[in-house]
Amino acid sequence: MTAEAATTSAPSMTRDGTRLIFVGRLDAAAAADLWRKAEVAKEAHGALELDLAGVETLDTNGAALLIHAGGTDPRTTGASPAVAAVLARAVAAAGTPGPAATAGTGFAPLTSIGAAAFDFGREVGSGLAFVGEAAVTIASYLMRPRGVRLGDLLRHLDEAGTRAFGLCVLLGSLLGLILAFQFSVPMRQFGAEIFIPRLVGIALLRELGPLMAGIILSGRTGSAYAAEIGTMTVNEEVDALRIMGINPMRMLVLPRLLTGMLVMPVLSLLFTLAGLVGMGAVMTGLGYPPSATINQLSGSLTLGDMVGGLGKAATFGFAIAGIGCRAGLTAGRGPQAVGDAATSAVVGGIVAIVMLDGIFAILFFRLGW
Repeated sequence: MTAEAATTSAPSMTRDGTRLIFVGRLDAAAAADLWRKAEVAKEAHGALELDLAGVETLDTNGAALLIHAGGTDPRTTGASPAVAAVLARAVAAAGTPGPAATAGTGFAPLTSIGAAAFDFGREVGSGLAFVGEAAVTIASYLMRPRGVRLGDLLRHLDEAGTRAFGLCVLLGSLLGLILAFQFSVPMRQFGAEIFIPRLVGIALLRELGPLMAGIILSGRTGSAYAAEIGTMTVNEEVDALRIMGINPMRMLVLPRLLTGMLVMPVLSLLFTLAGLVGMGAVMTGLGYPPSATINQLSGSLTLGDMVGGLGKAATFGFAIAGIGCRAGLTAGRGPQAVGDAATSAVVGGIVAIVMLDGIFAILFFRLGW
């Protein structure tokens, strides 16, 4: 494809402020002569505007020069219709948007909605595929319990569980203290401060304990899983495992899923106990002896409350670990891939546990639990 004029002149390129001015015949010879000069100008000043008023002839080699100088979507002025047509076809053939490719997009909002719906469907399909593969891996492990190294499992238990004990105790005691103080204000109006342990105990054991422990696990462990596996994905170590015949789901994901399910009930119970201790300190400050607080807790909390809270916690742990591992396995390439995977793991984990908590709340309400 070539655009020609009746007369031609020697090709040249000059820079005028933010513009690159091209003159003459831009063909293969001109591209070879001007390529390095255009590259230096682009490196020094970025993509500049292209003045093509003096361009008499343009072929695909000259169009490649213009694309190289002007970036993936070159800004041009003064181009004749023939020159503009050749450049637009070259831009479209290179897979860039360009002026021709973006012309006539009158339904851009509809296109954006369709693209968003397609991306959402693809993400949902990928998530369901991951869940199915994880379920098959767990089932195969239960039938033939091998392939998970005990050393790796203990290391994950230490990192996700033991090292989070201090944070759970600190936040749990502070939350119990805050709840006790907040409940004391309205309860004092009715002379019912003695019932504060009932409110705080039920709230911590059934709801806040598993939920806050899940947020802690998502921020500490979910992001760590995503970053660790994401780094392996970026460095193509996961691909190397597949080439060697090692299933990454069994070697990388399964130990972390088991860890999430095992440590979350412990963290939730520890958080709840710390919150009850903080609440007890407030009750002591209000003039109630520890025996009165313990009596109120024993009269309001049941074994079913504890079982329901710990069951929710185990489910939250499985979801957080799975989301973190999936974010790492689906990490892209480049320096930002690991950071994006960690961010996706934290946000996805928190959203997942809140949604699951809502489902459990409806289920428990319907069951009268």
